[in-house]
Amino acid sequence: MPGAPTPDDFAARVPRHARPRHIAIIMDGNGRWAKARGLQRKTGHEQGVEAVRRTVRAAGDLGIGYLTLYGFSAENWSRPEDEVNDLMGLLRMYIRKDLAELVSNGVRIRIIGRRDNLAPDIIKLIEDAETRSAGNEEHILTIAFNYSARQEIADAARKLAERAAAGELDVRAIDEAVFANALETAGLPDPDLVIRTSGEKRLSNFLLWQSAYAEFYFDEVLWPDFDRAHLEKAIEVYADRERRFGGRPDEDGGEPIDRAG
Repeated sequence: MPGAPTPDDFAARVPRHARPRHIAIIMDGNGRWAKARGLQRKTGHEQGVEAVRRTVRAAGDLGIGYLTLYGFSAENWSRPEDEVNDLMGLLRMYIRKDLAELVSNGVRIRIIGRRDNLAPDIIKLIEDAETRSAGNEEHILTIAFNYSARQEIADAARKLAERAAAGELDVRAIDEAVFANALETAGLPDPDLVIRTSGEKRLSNFLLWQSAYAEFYFDEVLWPDFDRAHLEKAIEVYADRERRFGGRPDEDGGEPIDRAG
C-alpha cells in the first residue's frame, strides 16, 4: 500500500527502550463483530483466535518480552452453555495447533486462573503447553483463563494466612513484595500497558493488583479486527506518556522522584 508505514518507520518513531516491557490485553468485541455481520458468535470467537495469532507474532517482532491475554474470565461461565463449549473448544484448538510454533519461536506459555473446574483434557493440554515451553525465556505469553483478579487476590491472602497459622511466615514480614509473590503472576513484571478493545473502558476483574501503575489504552476496534497496526498505535501512545508512579518529575523534567502513592 503506497504510503503505508513500514517496520523501519515504527522503529524510528518508537525505539526499543521506549516500548513497554509487558503488555496486557482485554480482548473484547468478538460477539459484536459477529452480530454486525449477521454471523454466529462462534464465528466471532474463531476470528478472535486469528487476532490472537497476529498479536502474539507482532508482539514478538516488536520486542515485547511479556504479553498477557484475557481469554476467559471466571464470570464467563454464566454465558450460554453452547458459547462456553465453543470457547473451550477454541482453547483446545489453539494449544494443539499453535504450540509447536510458539515453542520453536522461543515463547514460554503460562496459564493463570483456576483449573479445578476445567475438563481433564484441557488441564492436560495446559500442563503440556507449560512443560514443553518451560525452557523458553525470550517471550512470555500468559493467558488468563478461568481467571478472576478478586479471586486471585483472595487466594493469595488465604495462602499467606495459612503459612502464618502454620508458623512458616511472620505476619510482620508480609509486604507488597511478599503478597505479589503469592499471586499467580509471581515472577512476571507488572504490566506497563493495558489495552482494551471494543471501546469499553473498564478492567472487568483483570490484573487488579498488577495494574496499579499501568498505562491504559482503549481502542474502538473490535478484537477480531485488531492487528499489528493497532498494536503499534497503542505502543506509540504509551511512549508519549509520562509515567510518574505516584511521584512527580523533578524541576529539570527528569525521572520521578519517588514511587510511593
